[in-house]
Amino acid sequence: MRKRDIALALLLLFLLIVLPLGATGDKEAQKTEVAKGMVVSYNTPNQWANWGAVLQAFTAKTGITAPSDPKNSGQTMAALEAEAKSPQADTAYFGIVFGIEASKKNLLAAFKPNYFDEIPANLKDPDGKWFTIHQGSIAFIINTAELKGLPLPTSWADLLDKKYAGKVGFLDPTQAAVGYSVYVAGNLAMGGTLDNWDPGVQYFKKLVANGLILPAQTATAMVQQGEIPILIDADFNGYKLKYIDNASVEVVIPKEGSISIPYVISLVQGAPNSDNGKALLNFTLSDEGQKLFTESYLRPVRKISIDPAISARMLPDSEYARVVYPDFAKMRDVQANATARWRSEVR
Repeated sequence: MRKRDIALALLLLFLLIVLPLGATGDKEAQKTEVAKGMVVSYNTPNQWANWGAVLQAFTAKTGITAPSDPKNSGQTMAALEAEAKSPQADTAYFGIVFGIEASKKNLLAAFKPNYFDEIPANLKDPDGKWFTIHQGSIAFIINTAELKGLPLPTSWADLLDKKYAGKVGFLDPTQAAVGYSVYVAGNLAMGGTLDNWDPGVQYFKKLVANGLILPAQTATAMVQQGEIPILIDADFNGYKLKYIDNASVEVVIPKEGSISIPYVISLVQGAPNSDNGKALLNFTLSDEGQKLFTESYLRPVRKISIDPAISARMLPDSEYARVVYPDFAKMRDVQANATARWRSEVR
């Protein structure tokens, strides 16, 4: 019995010593987890712009949990406004005109990340309330199989030809940021300005008469399936379809010209995890972050070296010489009047 009592005493002593140590270790691990925490990044869908890989790499590098978020630019803006008194997001990503608007509405905080000085002045807020991380261009994305032997259209004027009747589409410019960018690009290509929309209105009236298709939601699947054989959209969506999804598409920058479509990111005013948000913003402009975006064929805002295999698949720089940078702040200021003319005159 004595040996048994000694054994029980030793076991109790072991439990008293070891278990508290284990519990302490668990608490320390929990403290580390809390310290690293998470970042809430609005409008970072896994399949868009390679955000899935970017967030995964960010977490691996920092230990900060970074779930994706499926919002688009308009939904992000609406959420920031609704949550202004009690912000839920740390960062927000959207088309540049939305970033400008969000800044005017005091929804964004000033923050200058690493490499901020390398961003061109026209692609950032001087105080860092928004800044471009990558960009695309308005282009024709053409399902060559669905053209059934027709030549590829290479200009805005080509799209008015009867042989392309019912084959052209883009997102509704009154509902989608990229659709409005198409409207702007077409107006400028036809000789209009942000003060003069007459050329664009007349051009798009003719395009509507030729059977223009205007979906409200993302239409890249529609071009792949042949529902819209000629989609006017962001060039990188075309490259993704061709080289990642193996679709039979070609990307064309129209001869009369096009516009750039920058995408910006911001620190949210009153962000609940502000430091983690800043860490994510720094990562998006790092060499690693910028290169990950190029894997979805976006052009990085910094002048970094791109994988030659990716560069070789994209149109040459000579084609992009026709891409211009409009006054994005003014583009946002005139949007309401421009889309009103679309509703009343184009459609």
